[in-house]
Amino acid sequence: MLTEEDLRGMEPDTVFAKGEGLIPRLYSEPVRWVAKRGLIHDWTIYYHRAEMSYEFVESNGDKVITKEVIKMLVPCDARAYKMYRL
Repeated sequence: MLTEEDLRGMEPDTVFAKGEGLIPRLYSEPVRWVAKRGLIHDWTIYYHRAEMSYEFVESNGDKVITKEVIKMLVPCDARAYKMYRL
């Protein structure tokens, strides 16, 4: 489970989780996703079609904004969730 302490201990721009699969709340086809720590102890998750590389998703993906999907992809405590960058 991701905690605020985990985020504070990471270097900025660290990709700390990634995966792929069918997530109907995001897109009707399989997607790849990347969870990345920001510059100020914040974080976000980007996604794009599964045929795109993780590097492409990281730099060009759409941001996950649905709380349920965020917590499904990266289980996190309440303090870490509050640091999510919408």
